[in-house]
Amino acid sequence: MNSKIQFTIYSKVSELPENWNSLAVNNIFLSKEYLEVLEKSAPVNMNCYFIGLFYNGELVGIALSQFLDLNQLESFGDRDKCIKTSVRNLIFKNFCSHVLLIGNNMLTGQNTFAFSNKISKKSIAEALLRAMEDLKKHIQSSGKKVHITTFKDFESTDIAAFEKETFADYFQFSTQPNMVFSILENWKTEQDYIDALSKKYRDQYKRARKKASDIEKRKLNLEEIIHHEEEIYELYFHVAQNAPFNTFYLAKNHFRVFKEILKDKFLFYGYFLDGKLIGFNTLIKNGEAMDTYFLGYDDSIQKEKMLYLNMLYDMIAYSINKGFHEIVFARTALEIKSSVGAKPTEVFGYIKHETKLIDRCTKTIFNYLEPKTIWQERNPFK
Repeated sequence: MNSKIQFTIYSKVSELPENWNSLAVNNIFLSKEYLEVLEKSAPVNMNCYFIGLFYNGELVGIALSQFLDLNQLESFGDRDKCIKTSVRNLIFKNFCSHVLLIGNNMLTGQNTFAFSNKISKKSIAEALLRAMEDLKKHIQSSGKKVHITTFKDFESTDIAAFEKETFADYFQFSTQPNMVFSILENWKTEQDYIDALSKKYRDQYKRARKKASDIEKRKLNLEEIIHHEEEIYELYFHVAQNAPFNTFYLAKNHFRVFKEILKDKFLFYGYFLDGKLIGFNTLIKNGEAMDTYFLGYDDSIQKEKMLYLNMLYDMIAYSINKGFHEIVFARTALEIKSSVGAKPTEVFGYIKHETKLIDRCTKTIFNYLEPKTIWQERNPFK
């Protein structure tokens, strides 16, 4: 059966099969609409490819691939100033700057592929491996060398499909976990969540809310997002630049395009102090899950007003009120997300360097270069 699975690689959403969305019903991040967002406002150093898998001429699987040129970035992140960071940046610039991945580098979680019940995960994995090789040849034919190939983010239930024999050339890795907040069935309002907290974390909630009592939170429509576009980007870029490591920066029009295409499924909340935009967060409705997306804030005000923590509480309140089952908080800021009730879900990936000599040292290099996060998991509930 595997030999009969064919694939077609597309570079434009207009080329996709008409029934593409029939396989994306459970994941908005594989839908034509979201892929159109990427097509119109992907980071400048990213090229996106869309993979259709066919069995006897029928579309049975869909997937996303991205090619990143890290040489186009001015900075990989400015938070950590140390020798290790300098060495990491030097290695990435010279030996790891061209990355081809199957998956979505802008998100956390299994947003890589979807398929019908007519084929197995193992068949999908093998077909995607062949598609990866085809994409690599295509990119190299355009004059760019591929340094690294990688597959991301898979949960433990997906790993069995990536058999050791099939992916023998790849190093399996695990980075920061995906932080997921589960909403209990008996929670109907924000107060139900507050009542479930232990005294220590109820006090944290009250303190955070009091600190931000003079901040106005407002849902912004498309016109307002466009009006505040410069301020929005400044707030986003400040947060992004102070991350320990970045492989892309959003295009300035990204949030505008998102709202234009996904409309009510994309939520943009602005936070104002004395009429000035001091922060924002974004949410994406993805079936029964609410996915948190990018945010930004004025760092000096963030600390004083506990703005980030208040944003987390606001996301929880909205998701409970609207009947969502879970919130995907993604990576980073693990401890503070844990303090509001999110739990870590381990995710895995596969990586290979195209230079055999370097590839033999992939595990050592990866463990040295991957930013380590030491954090303590919290349990805020009674």
